[in-house]
Amino acid sequence: MITAAVHHISYAVSDLERSQRFYGETLGLDPIERPDLGLPGAWYSVGNAEVHLILTPAGADVGTRPASLTPLANHNAFAVSDYQETVEHFKNAKIEVLETSPDRGQLWIRDPDGNVLEFISAR
Repeated sequence: MITAAVHHISYAVSDLERSQRFYGETLGLDPIERPDLGLPGAWYSVGNAEVHLILTPAGADVGTRPASLTPLANHNAFAVSDYQETVEHFKNAKIEVLETSPDRGQLWIRDPDGNVLEFISAR
């Protein structure tokens, strides 16, 4: 089977309100309508794809997140138009940034639950 595009990316979160502030305010993603799926969550639009947040039920094992910020962790990458502006935005928000260089155009951060996110200059 050949896939045409990424439809959505899903993150397990422990505090839905905190994560909504991060993804909605810090990242600036637009919230979109979400059907009642029996689990609390929130959906966001990003380009031609979506980000889905799912509140982790008590006792559910969603795996271990890395102890430190590393590009070796499973992660998703989001394209950005301005690398340096993105680095400054996260640093101003007091978010730890692992950056490469404007020429390379890659940086990594973690969300409030420790999920690793990459941001890369559109090529």
